[in-house]
This record gives sequence, C-alpha cells and structure tokens, in this order.
Amino acid sequence: MTSAKVLMPNPAGDLVLEACQGLDLLTPWRADGDPVVDLDDVREQVVVIANPGESVVDDALMDSLPRLGLIAHFGVGYDSVDVAAAAERGIVVTNVGGANEEEVADTALGLMIMTVRQLGRAEQHLRSGRWAAGETFPLTDGSLTGSVLGILGMGRIGQAIARRAQACRMEVAYHTRRRRDLPFRYLPSAVDLARASDVLVVATPGGPQTEGLVSEDVLEALGPGGVLINVARGSIVDEEALVRLLSEGRLGGAGLDVFADEPRVPPQLLEMEHVVLLPHVGSASVPTRRGMARLGRRNIDSFLTDGTVLTPVPETGHLATVVPDPGPDCARHQITDQQQEASC
Repeated sequence: MTSAKVLMPNPAGDLVLEACQGLDLLTPWRADGDPVVDLDDVREQVVVIANPGESVVDDALMDSLPRLGLIAHFGVGYDSVDVAAAAERGIVVTNVGGANEEEVADTALGLMIMTVRQLGRAEQHLRSGRWAAGETFPLTDGSLTGSVLGILGMGRIGQAIARRAQACRMEVAYHTRRRRDLPFRYLPSAVDLARASDVLVVATPGGPQTEGLVSEDVLEALGPGGVLINVARGSIVDEEALVRLLSEGRLGGAGLDVFADEPRVPPQLLEMEHVVLLPHVGSASVPTRRGMARLGRRNIDSFLTDGTVLTPVPETGHLATVVPDPGPDCARHQITDQQQEASC
C-alpha cells in the first residue's frame, strides 16, 4: 500500500501541505506548473482522502473511489464528512481530536473576559480619544469572579475550559447526555444548565445530533443578565433566536467564534456593542495547527503502513484498529476519549 495515492480534494493551508510532504498526493485543485491530474484516470488508485478544513466528503465522492479505506480529516469537527456513508462502506474516518483543546479553551476564556467585561468597547473608548477627553468608561455590570459558568459539552475542550474557569474562581456546572465522573455540578438538561448559569459556553460537537440544541428556550433561560459563548459550531445555536433576544434585551450578551453560515455573519450582530465576534479562530495558532496537521499525517502513515489509525471518530471507530500507544505527540488519543468527546 506504500504506493497508494492520497487525494486532497480541496485547497489546504501551508501547514497541512507541509505535513503531507512525501505522500503520493493528488491535488486536482493545484497545478504547481504541471498539468492538473484528471481524477477520472486515478480513481481506482486512491486509498486515502486527506481532507483539509471544512471540505465536503459526501456519499457521491466515496462512491467514485472504489479502493477508499480512510478519510483523514485534518480538523476536529467532522460534520462536513458523511460518516454514516463511510461506515456503510467500511471506510474509517479520523480527525485530530485532542490536538487543539487547550487553544480552543484559551479562546473561550478570552471571549468570556472580553464579553463580560466589555474589553473591546473599552479599547475603542481609549482609541477614539474619549478617555483622553475626560470621559470615563462606564462600570461593567458583570464579573467572572464568583459567577456560575455552565459548560454545554464536557469532553476534552469542556474540561480544559473548566480548569481555566476554576482559576478565575468561577463555579462550574455542566450538561452532557451522560453524567461524567467530575467534581462539578451536573444539570439534567440544557435549559436547566442555562437557568443556573451566568455564562453559558457551548463546547459540544456539531452535527445533526446537536443542531439547534441551544434553542430559544435555552437562551430565554439564560436571561437578560446571561452571556452566551460559542466556540463549537454555529449550527448548535438557534441563530435567529439569538439575534432576536439580544436585540430585545432578553439576553445580556454573546461572544461568538462560530456562525451558522460562515463566513457570513448576521448584520444585526455587527451593530451590537454587547456582542464580541471572532472569525472562527479558536485553534488558529501556528503551534496548534501544526500539531493538528502532524496528527492527521500520522493517521495516514499508520493506515498505509499496517491499516491501524490513531484517532478514529466514534461513528467509524468500530471499523478501525487503533494504535494502542500513539506516543508523546498525541497523548490521550484513544478511541475511548473520542467516544467521550462525542457526548454532548
């Protein structure tokens, strides 16, 4: 299998391309001075898809590649891959879960501080010259210290956020589909969690199972003094209800790194001073993205060498032989952790 071809169906960033050097890589989107490969001529040679970012890998693409055995997704969220179709065909799907949780948790904490303390507005107050002109920036209503943080989804990212919240002297509560053995208060529903929280962080995986999980009822329960933070997927939040409740003062604020129809952001949000908006940069640092890319490559190398993988996603994990000891570059990447991460 060492001569098997690896298809990268859509453009990838430099770090992913760097990690994939040495593979017999097909990039039909990039000529690099040579004639573009006609995919029809090599379909039967493709054994692996190296899937960068949010590229869609659907039933039709899988159906056109008769020898396909692995879809190596270079992101953590893999809702752009039809994993049900992959499982039906015996195709293993891997992601790079575990390589980005600390960075995403840092982003969540940053959004919490910026939103609750309105630091973006405070900076603009200074830059605009209003402070120098003698105008004092108003006191903010909220503070992290002593407040209740609700975490929706308590996988690796949720737990990393909880550790940071404890350092900020916040009380941590959480909701998942299954109660975990953790020293935090468990709430039986997303509505109950929101009602008990001052700040609600969304840290659950995306996909059909969690679409619309943060409904209008959940946002209503969070209330006019509450803040929503989303570092997961835009599809998890009812974005129309979010915009409406924010505009009507029925929700206190929001810090958002993800949106329902990226890169398009509802224009109403752009006008709101009590909302902090980021362009999906939760894991966007060079060290973290390089680690993610290297883990994606290790999955490919392992599969091409002996058919094993390091980090299969839960839906196709039963199809995979998992490397028992991935090594120091990707500690904790066992299938049991993947299954836990899938619990919302």
